[in-house]
Amino acid sequence: LLSLMLLLIRATKPSLGSPSQRAALHYRPVVAATPSLNVRRLGVRGPLRRACSSGAERKTLAARAAYEGLGHDVDLGKIFVDPDSSFSASAVPVHVMAKGNEAAVAQVAGKLAPLAKECKFKGDLGQTCILPDVDSGGVSSVLFGVDDGSEPLAFGMAPGKLVEGSTYKLGESPEGFDATQAAIAWGLGSYKFNRLKDVEKSTDDASSSTTSLVWPEGVDRDYVMSVVRGMWIARDLINLPANYMGPVELQEACKAIAEANGAPVKVIEGAELEQDFPMVHAVGKASDRPPRLVEIIKPATTGNTERILTLVGKGVVFDTGGLDLKPPSAMLAMKKDMGGAAAILGLASMLMSSQLDARLRVLIPIAENSVGGNAFRPSDVLTSRAKITVEVGNTDAEGRLLLADALAWADEEKPEMVIDMATLTGAHRVALGWDLPGLFTNDDAAYNRIAEFGEQLGDPVWRLPLYKGYESYLKSKVADTSSTGSKPLAGAVTAALFLKKFVRSTIDDRRTWLHVDFAGWTDARPGRPEGGEPQCILALYAYLMERFGS
Repeated sequence: LLSLMLLLIRATKPSLGSPSQRAALHYRPVVAATPSLNVRRLGVRGPLRRACSSGAERKTLAARAAYEGLGHDVDLGKIFVDPDSSFSASAVPVHVMAKGNEAAVAQVAGKLAPLAKECKFKGDLGQTCILPDVDSGGVSSVLFGVDDGSEPLAFGMAPGKLVEGSTYKLGESPEGFDATQAAIAWGLGSYKFNRLKDVEKSTDDASSSTTSLVWPEGVDRDYVMSVVRGMWIARDLINLPANYMGPVELQEACKAIAEANGAPVKVIEGAELEQDFPMVHAVGKASDRPPRLVEIIKPATTGNTERILTLVGKGVVFDTGGLDLKPPSAMLAMKKDMGGAAAILGLASMLMSSQLDARLRVLIPIAENSVGGNAFRPSDVLTSRAKITVEVGNTDAEGRLLLADALAWADEEKPEMVIDMATLTGAHRVALGWDLPGLFTNDDAAYNRIAEFGEQLGDPVWRLPLYKGYESYLKSKVADTSSTGSKPLAGAVTAALFLKKFVRSTIDDRRTWLHVDFAGWTDARPGRPEGGEPQCILALYAYLMERFGS
């Protein structure tokens, strides 16, 4: 009976054709599944917006719309209000209160002190107490708690605690309270990733609910906006799913950021990529969205051609794990595997809008790690750009292959400093969790200063060792090196030691190399909504401006 049933099923099952036809059905171009977008909602204007009605290009242009408004999902100009604007006259003061300072609460609240007591306001982190205006029936002021003041981004909780659509201003604050840091925290805490929700809703409607802050007195507005915009750009890039942020879209995002800052862009792909960056090509060749490498160069503001700062970011737009396939639970978050590229682009945006005494060079190797008949395999031996042969230990350790080729190119130019960033290893998260990036470097002074800035800015970092004893884990019997360690231990360290092989002249000449292994994602914390997060770039920006700023 069972045999008869199987015969009937085979007889009635529709044919899917030849193997190549079946493959075509299975590997459909992702762009075909890209939802159409309301281009006005995503900030698309001019020729691009008009072209979106042309039909044939609609899907490609709709996907492109996802990055056109990077960093502007809510108009940054509405988050901060000029003190001379009409809105500032009705702005509600927000009094920042340290925990346990009952005298300060009583002084600020005045006649309304009993109400503050009624709402049990003690100044705990993020605690708010709204004090009414008895005469008008509105709000007279707000008490906002920052605990002991040790959380630098505490004020970033305020936008989510206050009434939407209203305007506020800084009132009284504890001694030593930094208004510039408060403005940055406000901007970071105002971030919302809404661009793929309610796409028929207009940008104007979306911005009407923005909670605004009057610019505090004495704040460097350009600096604050540069930092906030760079962070928003990076968050947007990480949060966009892979069908909106593929290799072409990430390339075009690079172009948009570069062009906004007057920086030329070069894209390497196809045969040139295969020849000059063979490991980038190998990782991405199985995807129907081809790999590429983007180079951005911004000359020094001062005209200095001797000093070079090079940034490299891992741009794996989606990571299936390749033939060493990830389980579904591990694959679900892999849109964030281009977090290194996102963080570097956010940092580059900050730097390009600043005055630098060094030429800035940005390298973004981009690929999608997919499964296919032509995918690279475990045990394959690849010849890198640096002519180092690499035995592939695991196809799910693909990010280091992209970085290796890009770092080798960076190293050829002998820059003063090379920084690479990547969501590289699960071992880093096991060691340090989601919040702490792991930093590897040959420059003690650079790390110490970055760590100091991290403490000040609420962007903590932690150093991990480039321990020579584990270099033996990377030995291969058939190639110059293995891409992965021979033991299931110290995975973040062995990954960093692998990358170190490709910045040889930088290490030998005692120039600075910094490798950042970070999660690229966060739970909701002060100044950090849940989602994509470019950890470490606040600290890096402060350090780089101290070292390279003009």
